[in-house]
Amino acid sequence: MDRLAGSAEITAEIQRLKEEQDAILLVHNYQPDEIQDIADITGDSLELSRAAATREEGVIVFCGVDFMAETAAILSPEKTVLLPAEDACCPMAQMISAAELRLAKERHPDAAVVCYVNTSAEVKAESDICCTSSNAVKVVNSVKEDEILFVPDRNLGRYAQRFTKKKVLPWEGFCIVHDRITPAQVMAVKKAHPDAVLLVHPECRPEVIDLADHVASTSGIIKEVKASKKREFIIGTEIGILYRLKKECPDKVCFPLDDKGVCRNMKKTSLEKVRDSLLTLRPRVTVPDDVAARARAAIERMLALP
Repeated sequence: MDRLAGSAEITAEIQRLKEEQDAILLVHNYQPDEIQDIADITGDSLELSRAAATREEGVIVFCGVDFMAETAAILSPEKTVLLPAEDACCPMAQMISAAELRLAKERHPDAAVVCYVNTSAEVKAESDICCTSSNAVKVVNSVKEDEILFVPDRNLGRYAQRFTKKKVLPWEGFCIVHDRITPAQVMAVKKAHPDAVLLVHPECRPEVIDLADHVASTSGIIKEVKASKKREFIIGTEIGILYRLKKECPDKVCFPLDDKGVCRNMKKTSLEKVRDSLLTLRPRVTVPDDVAARARAAIERMLALP
């Protein structure tokens, strides 16, 4: 059996199992092409968090990384949440622990803790409110405190600082994919494509953001490309988004800012792993009740924002 026929057979099996198990497939924009093709919902962290909180299905298959599945399990403790790629972690989320955050809170007792959704359940449990890349500015401005402990992404924290009078104290975490992009890369790609609009993710360094035409989350980038009258775009985020852009904006041309910008953990999901996960209802992601209750409060504060 050739690979294409094999993939079609597995895809058909996934659709059958999904109906049998009352399951929904939530897929992040950075996932492999063939995983995006089987998604019920494809989106960024905020869109997928909202879907996890509101959908009726009893089983959530999260095609992403660990913190995303944990967030779904926190929001829907009565549901079965599966992470087909069990070892798909987020290196940035591992750059801060709950113990480290507790120490930081002791040093800054008057500060509100805003934690990026790219964190463990234990870190969320120590936080006042969560945010995503698409709503970080709104979240920072929503809290009453004038000082913000922003964890763990220093670049997103510094981006939020641009739009608030509050004092943002960023943790020294970062996304390996976005932080590696340099102004020199930007200038080289802009020189190669002088008519292209430059769109970058707010996890990029400040000096890269300074050169961008627009800064947005993955779904924000897609919306901008769709709405723009321009034809050419330089996309400054993980290259998995290019597949969705090609499907949804076939009349536009999108160039990667960094053609080696690959999140290896996001690519660990496969059709076989999704099928096996639906067959066995494993690997299942759960969060201890006491941790989940406190983490849920931080996430729900974010979701309650207009």
